[in-house]
Amino acid sequence: MKYLGIDYGRAKIGLALGEIFLAEPYSVIRYTNLDVLIKQIDGIIQKEKIVRVVVGVSESKMANQSRDFGDKLNEALNIPVDFQDETLTSHDAQRLAIESGIGRKKRKGLEDSYAATIMLQNYLDSQTT
Repeated sequence: MKYLGIDYGRAKIGLALGEIFLAEPYSVIRYTNLDVLIKQIDGIIQKEKIVRVVVGVSESKMANQSRDFGDKLNEALNIPVDFQDETLTSHDAQRLAIESGIGRKKRKGLEDSYAATIMLQNYLDSQTT
């Protein structure tokens, strides 16, 4: 079973792939049009044979936007969408990247994908316990 984790943002999203027990960074997509973004995600779902999407949900107003985005994905692509708390995943991703010695420029480009990976890994871990 293959999962797509999404760290949703208003201008870009971080993506991670997961199978059974392990999540890994996939990519970051910058966007200006939500319909185009959904088509890009559909392409990834088809290419990677994704069976479930997990959208990270943070706090406050952004939480509502993340849930709305997940609901739109579910409606448009007819794929199961789950939600997972992503509080502090961006902070954790940044800390881990620094500890790993990843340079600032590369780190900034992939931070959202790393955050999606942490969020998806938390989801996968919760499914096996």
